[in-house]
Amino acid sequence: MKISVSFTLWLLLVSVSANESSECQHTYLQDIYAALREMTASLVQLKADMRFLQAQEQAAQLKTEVDKLKQQQLEQAAQLKTEVDKLKQDLKEQAAQLKTEVDKQKQQQLGESNIGPFRSDTPLIYKHVTTNIGNAYNPNTGVFTAPVRGAYNFEWWVGAFGDGSHASAAVLVKNSEKISLAYERQNQHFGTGSSGVTLLLEVGDVVFLRLVANSLVYDNANHHNTFSGFLLFTM
Repeated sequence: MKISVSFTLWLLLVSVSANESSECQHTYLQDIYAALREMTASLVQLKADMRFLQAQEQAAQLKTEVDKLKQQQLEQAAQLKTEVDKLKQDLKEQAAQLKTEVDKQKQQQLGESNIGPFRSDTPLIYKHVTTNIGNAYNPNTGVFTAPVRGAYNFEWWVGAFGDGSHASAAVLVKNSEKISLAYERQNQHFGTGSSGVTLLLEVGDVVFLRLVANSLVYDNANHHNTFSGFLLFTM
């Protein structure tokens, strides 16, 4: 009888221990599930925070790029304005230079009035052409071009009229070489200066007169300034 009671009590204890173990296991699983849920929620929040931070970083980077692009556009606009202003200035200077050249060309056309003075040697253009056999002389440029190889004679006269400040001087130029000078200086009244030379020219050589820098010549309808040349013989 004692053995039976003890066995029953042991079974009861085993049953109670099994129930307690099941309850503990259930509670443990609940805790694990709760912890997993918290971890999942934390991961979701962390991902959301990371996306937010990434979005902020991208926005800041984009703003930096936009600011950089704006700065580049401002610099390009400033550079373009500088280039446009420089181009305008160059165009103004070219227009002024062109006007000066036009005025100079007008003054160079002998037969009207005083020509010069100019700051540099300036070609003289003789518009009044008496004889131009073979058209070797160009009345638009004032240049004589040798049509054949040979010996040529050239003569030229300059008119001076009472300008004590400036002499009257014209130099004969062969291609780029200064050959000879006609010179006259008058403090008052009228005077002339002349010169002549014989040159050996090759086909295509050019000969013309230049008004010497800071000098002037006087001319009118009487054509005091002349330039003439002719072929002596071929060679």
